[in-house]
Parts: sequence; structure tokens; C-alpha cells
Amino acid sequence: MATPLLSLTWTDHLTGRQGFLVVDRLVRGVASGGLRMRAGCTLDEVTGLARGMTVKEALHYDPASRYVPLGGAKGGIDCDPRDPGAYPLLVRYLRAMRPYIESCWTTGEDLGLTQDLVDRAAAEAGLVSSIQAVYPLLDDEAEARRRLRDAFAVEADGIGLDELVGGCGVAEAALTVLDRAGVPRTGTRVALQGLGTMGGATTRFLTRAGLTIVAVADLKGTIANPAGLDVEALLAARDTHGTVDRRALRPGDRELPGEDWLSADADVLVPAAVSYAVDAVNQERITARWVVEAANMPVRPEAELLLAARGVTVLPDVVVNSGTNAWWWWTLFGDVGADAEEAFTHTRRAMRTLVERMLDRAQADGTTPRAAAHAIAADRLPLIAERFGWFR
Repeated sequence: MATPLLSLTWTDHLTGRQGFLVVDRLVRGVASGGLRMRAGCTLDEVTGLARGMTVKEALHYDPASRYVPLGGAKGGIDCDPRDPGAYPLLVRYLRAMRPYIESCWTTGEDLGLTQDLVDRAAAEAGLVSSIQAVYPLLDDEAEARRRLRDAFAVEADGIGLDELVGGCGVAEAALTVLDRAGVPRTGTRVALQGLGTMGGATTRFLTRAGLTIVAVADLKGTIANPAGLDVEALLAARDTHGTVDRRALRPGDRELPGEDWLSADADVLVPAAVSYAVDAVNQERITARWVVEAANMPVRPEAELLLAARGVTVLPDVVVNSGTNAWWWWTLFGDVGADAEEAFTHTRRAMRTLVERMLDRAQADGTTPRAAAHAIAADRLPLIAERFGWFR
């Protein structure tokens, strides 16, 4: 793996906790990638995430679009987001990273952090915006910022469009692979880890497409019902970290240990919470036919090889969860407007096209979908470099 352009570790002078920033590469002087906060976050983790962002950006390159891919980057803070000192730590981290955010790193929500929280902390740290580095690339900054602001104000069924669009993309990735396999949506069973922003939105789109959610896992454990869970009731009973109030459970819903979502009698498994959730040991519990990576790096490489040997297909995060990042830029650059149906239609079309291309490449090359996705990105990166230039 190539050395990233920039890799730094920051130590908070008050708590001794560490934060990280990795810029994998810059395109037109700018890189894109969210900021996560979790206990145990490491520089290696952030480095892998930054490389993944480079791939995501390249995969969505379309010469006919206004959206111009950026480079890949990622930030991370080693702290439990529920810690009472987490928010002041976030502000201090953003204040320390201010020169990079102002000049080259556009960031936003990721694991442990909501966009509202990032925006509030960024303002307190003296920043104009967490994505201000991209503003010089816009044809009409005022209009673009208005369009994105209006899009964040849009709601569908009382839920913010920014919370839904990523789940729309994950669901479309899952539906595409089912359609290719000729598997009916009705009767297809799904188990998920995580009911946060991404996992919650994914369950909504999958259930509305006719699939049945049979298990979900949160910090308290796994909730399962082979006849299907009442998704809307569980989502309504979540706290801000995606943990479900067990008083919302119905007769027939069972509380099981945390890792039991892995062995649920399901056709599709969706890890939508933490990185490294599936390893070489616990992958043996998986009986699903497909694993759809809604989280970043949830399946370790050695586990993916073992799953492939057993006939389990892993749809990689660099494709599956790329819709959220792409939607930001589609909206800001003007490929979509501040409208829910327009955003969902564009996301579904882009994700289906990308998943189809990835699976076709994997079949032609005799390789995994992840290897195929990276190969497609590798083909596109020279085109992006030739047209726009980059720094590695």
C-alpha cells in the first residue's frame, strides 16, 4: 500500500487522548472524508479509511457530471462519544486541525458523530464550515451552499434527507445483488448490526422493498424475531446512539447475546456499526449468502477470504456505503437539487450501475467484488489525474 500524502497524530493537552488525520491524496488540492469518534480508534484504522475514501471518490467519477471527485482523507478521535468530555475534546481537535480543514480536508459525520454535532463543534472551533476547503472549486459558492443547506432541511416521513440517503444506497446495493441472483424480495431475510443513522435508514428502505428484518444488534445485544421485527417501532425507540429501549419489544421478540446477529437465519447480513466486526473466528457463524458492508471496514481481509471460500459474497464498503459521500457532492455541485425523490432516484441509479459494474468485473476477472471495485478505481484514477491533477 502506498504511503499517504499526510499522516499525523495529535495529542490533547488536557486529557492525553489522541486524534488522527490521514490525507491519502489530494485532487485539485482537496480531499474528502468523515471524522469518526470511538474508543480504541487508531492511526492504522484511519489510514485504511482514508485509502477507502480515495477509492469511493474515484468510483463515482463521471465525466458528464458536475461533481468532480476529490482525494481521500479521514479523521479519527480515540474517545467514546458518550464520554462527558467527548464534545470539548471534539472542539479542541477541530481547532487543532483548523489549518487543514480550511485548506484541504472536507469532513463530516462518521461513526460516533452526527453532522449536527460536527457543525456545532466546527463553529465553536472558529471554522466557517467543515467542508469549506471545497468552496474555491465551486462555480457559484453562494448558490451551492444554499442548495446544500436546503437539502439538509428536507425531510421524508419526518426524517432528514441526509440521514436517509446513505441507507437508500446500501439498500439499493443489496437489492441489486438479489435481483441479479433472481431471488424474490418478499421472504428474503435480513440481519443487521447497528441501528444508527446508516443502519436505521437501511432497514427502512429494505422493509419497504418487501424484505423482512429478522435480527438487529445494538450495544445491549441482539433483538430477533424469525417472523420479522417491527422496524418502525424499534427505530422510534432508539436513543441518539442507536440503542433500542427494550420496552418497545413485542411478544415474540427475543433478546439474545450481542454477536448472535451473525448467526441469524438470514439471507443478507448488513454490518452497519463498527469496523472489524467480522473476523477469522466469528465468520464461521455466518450462514447468510451475502454480507453487505454498510459500515466502514467491518469485515477483516482474512475473514473475507474464508467467507468467499464458503460461497459467501461480501459487497465492499467502498461501493455499498459510498452514496452518502456522493450525495453531498452531487448536491453541492448541482447534479441533484434539494428534493428527496430526486436524491433517492439519483442515488438508486448510481448505486445500481456501480454494483452491476463491480459484479460484472468480479465475474470477468474471477475475483472478489472488493478486488473488482479497487480495479475499477485504479482504472479511473489516471483519468482523474490527467484531467485534474493530484498530489500523492
